Amino acid sequence: MLTNFHTFRTMPARGALERYLIPEGAKLSLDRIDQDEKPLFLEGGKEDHLPYFDQLREQLQSLQKVLYAEDKRRVLVVIQAMDTGGKDGCVKHVFSRVDPQGINVKSFKKPTQAELARDFLWRVHQHVPRNGKITVFNRSHYEDVIAVRVKKILPDEAWERRYRHIIDFERMLAEEGTVILKFFLHISKAEQKRRLEARLENPSKHWKFNPDDLRDRKRWEEFMHCYEDLIERTSTSYAPWYVIPADRKWYRNLCVARIMVDTLESLDMSYPKIDWDPTSIVIDGEESGARNSGDPAAANPENDQSGEDAAA
Repeated sequence: MLTNFHTFRTMPARGALERYLIPEGAKLSLDRIDQDEKPLFLEGGKEDHLPYFDQLREQLQSLQKVLYAEDKRRVLVVIQAMDTGGKDGCVKHVFSRVDPQGINVKSFKKPTQAELARDFLWRVHQHVPRNGKITVFNRSHYEDVIAVRVKKILPDEAWERRYRHIIDFERMLAEEGTVILKFFLHISKAEQKRRLEARLENPSKHWKFNPDDLRDRKRWEEFMHCYEDLIERTSTSYAPWYVIPADRKWYRNLCVARIMVDTLESLDMSYPKIDWDPTSIVIDGEESGARNSGDPAAANPENDQSGEDAAA
């Protein structure tokens, strides 16, 4: 087990895992959650959080290295939110220190014709993480319930069936060694308005604005009701949901990072044990000694006259 994690014990946002967890079987009322709260960071505001956030990211980086080296378990992170909810920003900032070799990010958008010709989980299963890796679903298989239900793309029995399929799918992943964390980034309708207006005012962000998103905005209450139902029915002990207040981007990132760190630390991971004695290994120092002997010819490999050239 790693021994240096105690240095982070006084970090703010401790308790995020317990505060924002939706336990299996619990009832959820999203309108009773303050999207602008920051009760787990009493040290100040946005301008004060960065040193603490940096420490969390460093700790996440260290834990990911052990996960990769241990090569026994894998981690699936699901992120859902309304438009402008901060999915991209959360992924960008929380996982910015993680070695790119150890993480994959996949976004599931409108299904292709090839995907529609198969079961809805076909396109998802091929992207779940392998041993030692973290995979982030920035939008996920839950889109195939939420969008289908609110926009009435399929009959009710279709999305009702999908709840059961998803629960069974995630149970199978968990039993095979996948650690699953699911985050709903909960923003207010007023904050979404501000973010949409900011995109319109900034030409460099016009590409992120889709007029079709305004139709979804008009269905806000429907989406909230569907998310409540979905989270209640699919938050399990092996694949829990966390509802994160997301009006404050920095606080959102701090809480997600804290939950990631606490979850990975609970795995009690360790670097693989070696079956050889490091003190018995001697690295050949002949070449190194020659280069440090003070002989310019010896220090420059291009001046080496040994081998076939010397024989000639």
